[in-house]
Amino acid sequence: MMRAMRQNAKWIFYILAFAFIGWLVFDVGMGVTGRGQYGGADVVLKVNGRAVHVPQYQQALQAAYDQYRRQGAGPLTREDEQQISDQVVKQLVQQVLFEQEYRRLGITVSDEEVIQAARSSPPPEVMAAPEFQTNGQFDISKWQRFLASSSDPRFLEQLEARYRDQIPQLKLAQYLTADVYISDPKLWRIYRDQHEAVTIALLAMRPEQIADADAPVPDAELEGYYRAHAAEFKRRAMAFLSFVAVPRVPDAADSAAARARVRRLRVEAVQGLAKFEEVAKRESADSVSGAKGGDLGWIRPDASGFDPLFLKGLKGLSPGQVSAPVLSSFGYHLIRVDAARGDSVRVRHMLVPVVLQGAHLDAVDARADSLDRLAAERTEPGALDSAAHRLHLPVERAPTLVDGERLVLGGRAVPDVSVWAFEGRTPGETSPVIEGPAAYYVFRLDSLTPERVPPLAEIRDRVLERARAERKKEIARQRAEQLASRFKGAKDLLQAGAAAGLPVEKLGPFTRVQPPANLSGEPLVLGAGFGLRPGETSGLLTGQRGYFLVQSLARVPADSAAWLKQRDAQREAILDQARQARMQAYVTALRAQAKIVDRRKEVFRPQSASGG
Repeated sequence: MMRAMRQNAKWIFYILAFAFIGWLVFDVGMGVTGRGQYGGADVVLKVNGRAVHVPQYQQALQAAYDQYRRQGAGPLTREDEQQISDQVVKQLVQQVLFEQEYRRLGITVSDEEVIQAARSSPPPEVMAAPEFQTNGQFDISKWQRFLASSSDPRFLEQLEARYRDQIPQLKLAQYLTADVYISDPKLWRIYRDQHEAVTIALLAMRPEQIADADAPVPDAELEGYYRAHAAEFKRRAMAFLSFVAVPRVPDAADSAAARARVRRLRVEAVQGLAKFEEVAKRESADSVSGAKGGDLGWIRPDASGFDPLFLKGLKGLSPGQVSAPVLSSFGYHLIRVDAARGDSVRVRHMLVPVVLQGAHLDAVDARADSLDRLAAERTEPGALDSAAHRLHLPVERAPTLVDGERLVLGGRAVPDVSVWAFEGRTPGETSPVIEGPAAYYVFRLDSLTPERVPPLAEIRDRVLERARAERKKEIARQRAEQLASRFKGAKDLLQAGAAAGLPVEKLGPFTRVQPPANLSGEPLVLGAGFGLRPGETSGLLTGQRGYFLVQSLARVPADSAAWLKQRDAQREAILDQARQARMQAYVTALRAQAKIVDRRKEVFRPQSASGG
């Protein structure tokens, strides 16, 4: 047993090491001194005077990239890189702020605390590992024996680092939430809101009920509305692009090659030359399931999220049977059913994509290389047209690209373009070669429209719609006041509304936390419904989306005896939420008060933007 555990120490090390990125970055020598205003040219980030240098930032960034790839999320695009970089900076800032708080509050970690935590509170990944379970339950004695016998210093260092990172966070959380308490009256109010129910009659006058013809907007009023609300009509920056594409769509020969390969793999798996799981790990292009021997888990025949052709190929397979090659939009699959239970089956598969191969691949790569040499990363606008002429490819116009959105061509997103176009480019510049789902591309920035408020003539219809909506609100208010006066003192609002030909709704029974859909976002109306006595009618209520009259028809009170039976469990659940909210608010306040200097754009400025 102990020998097997020691043999598994390597994978345990990798599981744990992944969680220690923050500690590694900060323990490996984060600088606190520097030169000049920002502490040196290699300072990427400063948090309250503490510097994060390029090596530490890049180490954390590389760890995040590695995590992304381990998750099988596909190739990194420029947009993905930007999001990951932002997340890494957020984590680095939080780590520095926490460390500064530990010093301010005198929070430390002793060796004894680390040892006790390691023995009694193993990481969740360890508790889920089969090597430390007995009869399907985590067996802490196995973990403690493993710790006592481990001879891998790197593993022990990483485990210690994890607890030295987590224990101060736990102490800080305990310090900040020690006074969090939920009283019985508050618990009762929460329970009552979930269980007390009412039925109401509702007369609503909403602006959308007013016809356009009844809400004219003169030109002078329209212009005044535009001036008063100009900031609301601001448009994000837009890029206008041309591009040349070298198609990289597989042909019949590529499909035949993929089909031949998947047939060879089927022979290997079916004839026992290798286990299906081993072939899937080695060959499957589905990296997520491939890492698990092709395991897709339990699947129903009508499962959503699966290609219909894949599900069609799955039908009729018996446990242990390997399908013939199944072609889907992802490529060729070999599918095996491991077990069946009711209307679900446990499925494994391996995927062989249809990709460019042989002479076709060489030809496409050669044309892409030529496009790269002739047109990529150039500053002269004519380079793209010249390259297109020499390669006998058309120059095409891309759809208008809005800052923050991805470029879509032929229904598929092309990576990196949106980041490249808005990072300080000059019209006429061309992009590097960008590999998209269906082609290799080089884009040219033809023009760039900065963020701006368009003139009224350009957005007249949109402004008119908004101004008319405001006019309708006023008309709705006037009509609602007339109705409120008309129905004042009505004993039965439903009957009075029907007699007047007005749509009065009967709603309920419903609770405060589960109101009818048309009252969602109308707290004043809901409050009136629960505040009125049965038979009582409200005055005119000004809601978020209209004007309302409410009459209470019936009320079902909450059961106080049932509340007492579940009070303790309710308190603990709400306390957990309150503690998390306190910690989140604390972190938010730390960031808001911190002096943070983010120099990524300056340190990693593109060469073309800096004249290089």
